[in-house]
Amino acid sequence: MTLPFLTGLPAALRFFTRLPVPGEPEGGFDIDTMAPALPLVGALVGAIGAAILLLALALNLGGLIPGALAIAAMIVATGGLHEDGLADTADSLGGYDPVRRLEIMKDSRIGAFGVLALVLALLLRAGTLEALAAASPWIAAAGLVAAAATSRIAGLWLLHALPPARATGASASAGRPGARPLLVAAVAAFLIAAVLVILSLGALALIAALLAASLAAYGVQRLAARLYGGQTGDVAGAAISLSEIAFLLALTIFARPF
Repeated sequence: MTLPFLTGLPAALRFFTRLPVPGEPEGGFDIDTMAPALPLVGALVGAIGAAILLLALALNLGGLIPGALAIAAMIVATGGLHEDGLADTADSLGGYDPVRRLEIMKDSRIGAFGVLALVLALLLRAGTLEALAAASPWIAAAGLVAAAATSRIAGLWLLHALPPARATGASASAGRPGARPLLVAAVAAFLIAAVLVILSLGALALIAALLAASLAAYGVQRLAARLYGGQTGDVAGAAISLSEIAFLLALTIFARPF
């Protein structure tokens, strides 16, 4: 019997990353099939960033440089999918009603709010990685993989909890993930995070990081319901980005230099 989080892995890698995947795509976009595999996709993307981070630290590159290089590698791996969602969501906040906000979100041009959101997000991610690496490079690497795996649940939760804000678009055509695929994905993400964080920083750090990521996801959900009347793929990307940052920020509280 094939495990559910492996069945949708090739399709999830094709859709959510730019990584080469052998074989030909089968069928259309099925969020229920791909959902259980998303924590593995996140962990793989995080592992790419972690490898670059460890290499940069081994080369004695200081300051924010190792973290920035790790983030750059992850952005290349995903095609900046979630960063694009964060920027579009930030830009849309300048709209005066849901219709106008959704129009701004679809605009391919980036505005001041989008630029500011990206800069702040990148600085926070690089800064948290620098703080974690000061405790131990391996803690930073483990934290990055755990954050990348866990944050994918934020996007799935948003798509599950809210109806599509538009009648057309990627999130509308994909449909809302069911409770069972979401639960399988959440269990997979928890197991990945538990192994990596408990072994490096302890159980309390894991609880704090999961709570911080959950609060970030819930905050985006409430914001999306109020400002857009539902969810979009861009808002799901923003939820993933913000949950990852919240997860890493919580870990830094427990990191102590050895």
